[in-house]
Amino acid sequence: MQNSDTTKYIIHATIKADGVIERPDVVGAIFGQTEGLIGADLDLRELQKSGRIGRLEVNIKSNMGKSAGTIDIPSSLDKVETAVLAASLETIDRIGPCISNISVVKIEDVRSSKRKQIVERAKQVLTAMFDEMLPESQEIIDEVRQSVRIEEMTTYGKDNIPMGPNVLDSDAIIVVEGRADVLNLLRYGIKNAIAVGGTNVPQAVADLCKKKTVTAFTDGDRGGELIIKELLQVADVDFIARAPDGKGVEELVQKEVVKSLRQKIPVEQAFDYYQVGKKRRIAILAATRKKAGKGEPIVPEEAETKREEPAENEPVAEPERPRTRAEPRPENRFESRAEHREEPRFEKEVKESPFQEHITDLSGTLSARFLDENNNAINEVPVRDLATALKEANGNIKCVVFDGVITQRIVDIAAEKGIENLVGAKMGNIVKSPASIHIETSNQL
Repeated sequence: MQNSDTTKYIIHATIKADGVIERPDVVGAIFGQTEGLIGADLDLRELQKSGRIGRLEVNIKSNMGKSAGTIDIPSSLDKVETAVLAASLETIDRIGPCISNISVVKIEDVRSSKRKQIVERAKQVLTAMFDEMLPESQEIIDEVRQSVRIEEMTTYGKDNIPMGPNVLDSDAIIVVEGRADVLNLLRYGIKNAIAVGGTNVPQAVADLCKKKTVTAFTDGDRGGELIIKELLQVADVDFIARAPDGKGVEELVQKEVVKSLRQKIPVEQAFDYYQVGKKRRIAILAATRKKAGKGEPIVPEEAETKREEPAENEPVAEPERPRTRAEPRPENRFESRAEHREEPRFEKEVKESPFQEHITDLSGTLSARFLDENNNAINEVPVRDLATALKEANGNIKCVVFDGVITQRIVDIAAEKGIENLVGAKMGNIVKSPASIHIETSNQL
C-alpha cells in the first residue's frame, strides 16, 4: 500500500454515495476535483509522482442502490500538509452521476507503532544485556540475608510441616496457611510461625496449639476464613489476625505484617462471626483459661445450668474471689458468669446505664458506635476497625459503646482522644485505667 520507510501518516476516510459507483470512479473523482484546489504544491498527481503520497486504497461495496466504503491515503508530508490534504477530500460532493459524501475519520501516525516496537525491544535489550552485571551492595546484602532465612526454616513432625526455628521454644506461635507465608514472616524476622498446609489442619499442629498461645494469621480471602473456621473446630486458638482484604500473607510487606498482627482480636470476640457452636465455645474458653495458668476452665453462660458439677464451679466459688481480684491480668481476660458477687453490680449498671439503648442495639453485631455529649450516634464501625477509627476521630466523641472486649489498647487510645465513657461487652487485660474515663461492661457475652 505504501513505502513503510517514508510514510508518516495515513488518512482514513469513509465514503457514501446515492447510487452504484466503483473504485475507478472514486479515484478519478479525488484526483479530478482536488486538482488546482489547494495549489500546485499539494496537487495529488504531482505528490504521487514524487512519492510523497502513496497509492490510494479504495474499498467500496454497493447494496440496494447505495454505495459505501473506505479510503486510505498514505502520506509522507508533514502533519499540517497532511491535514490540509485530508480536508480537501471532504469537498468532493459528487462521484460520477451520484451525490456522495466523504468524511475523514482519523489521521493515523504510523510512527507510533514503531515507537511501541522500540520500547518493547529496549525492554528485551535491558533484560538480556544488563542482567549479568554485578548487583549493588544493598542487593548483595538482601540476597545473603534471604538465603540465610530460607536455611533457617525447619520442619515439624513426621509430616514435615514448615515452621520457623523458634516455634518449639516460644510460648506463643503464629499459625499461617502455607510454606510461602512462613518464609515471608521469616523475611521480616518473625521466627515463630508454623504452616497448616490448607484447610486440612494436621493433628500435630492441633496438638501443638494446646501448649502455646496461638494467633491464627490467614489470607484476607474466603480461603483464609475457612481455615479459621476449621482451626476453631479442631485447635485451641487464642487470637485471630487477617491480612488486608484480597491479599495473601505471603504478599505482605513488613509494615502490613506488623499492622495485621497488632490488629488481632481475641478469639471469644469472633465466636458469632465464625459461627462457633456452644460446646466448642466452652472448650476453647476452657483451654485458653488453662493456658493462662488457672488450671480449671471458666463457666460461660451456656454452662450455668450445670452447677451441680463441682469440678467446673470450684475455681470460681465465693472463697476464691479475693484471690482473683488480686490477680487482675489473667482473670480479666475471661469474666465468669458464675461469680455471684459481681452479677448484681453488673446488672445494676446495665439497668441504670444511659447507654442501654445502644447496648441493646449492638448486642451480637460485633459493631462499635460513637456517641456525642447528648448520647446521639455519630458513627458506627466494625469492632475490628475500632482502634483505627478512634485514632482518626476529630474530638467530638464523648462515648464509645461496642460489642467486644475492652482492651488496654482501646483504653489508651480513648484516653488520648478525650473520650469520657467506654462501654464494652466484656473486660480484657486492663493494667491501668485513666481516671478521666468511666469504663463499664454490658455483661452480655
